[in-house]
Amino acid sequence: MSVSEGSVRGMLAVNLRQARLERGLSISELSRRSKIGKATLSQLESGAGNPTIETVFSLSRVLEVPISDLLDARPAGELTVVRAAETEALSGEGVDLRPLQRIESGEAVIEVFDQRVRAGRRQDSLGHVGTEHTIVQAGRLGVRVEGREVELGPGDYVRFDAARPHSYTALDGDVRSVLLLQYRSDQRLHLPHPAPGPRSAP
Repeated sequence: MSVSEGSVRGMLAVNLRQARLERGLSISELSRRSKIGKATLSQLESGAGNPTIETVFSLSRVLEVPISDLLDARPAGELTVVRAAETEALSGEGVDLRPLQRIESGEAVIEVFDQRVRAGRRQDSLGHVGTEHTIVQAGRLGVRVEGREVELGPGDYVRFDAARPHSYTALDGDVRSVLLLQYRSDQRLHLPHPAPGPRSAP
């Protein structure tokens, strides 16, 4: 089955290889640093793998690049509409993330995600580049950052250094939230973008 460059797998395949080469890393060395098997990395670079949140965040941490340098979020336009049914989710142990938009303004880069934490599940992260902002829309969310825990309800907001180990837990049913990842523009590799693949018009 062919993989379009517009899919999460297709974009990750192109961008992962470019980021790895930019850092001067072999697949073996990237495997050692990220604790991801060489066969898995080879599959991801060929577009045949099945990336998870854990994998992408681990690669972001090791390569020291924003998530969008790996997933190639949509460029901004005068009017951008992202339909829920047309956006591929990146899933992990407890979370489904849908990349919506990357916003660049001056020295700031902000990635916007629709985030769902599944009922009774927890999503752990060892940390990654950037500052994390979460706004809860529905449900009750437990957030743990280096041993400190807070509970958030609808309308509540939390901000923390994403480089620190952290986790999200759905405390009462599914949790819907908006996740913003903020970076400095100098933290990006400024990778050349691949030719756009087939994509629905806004």
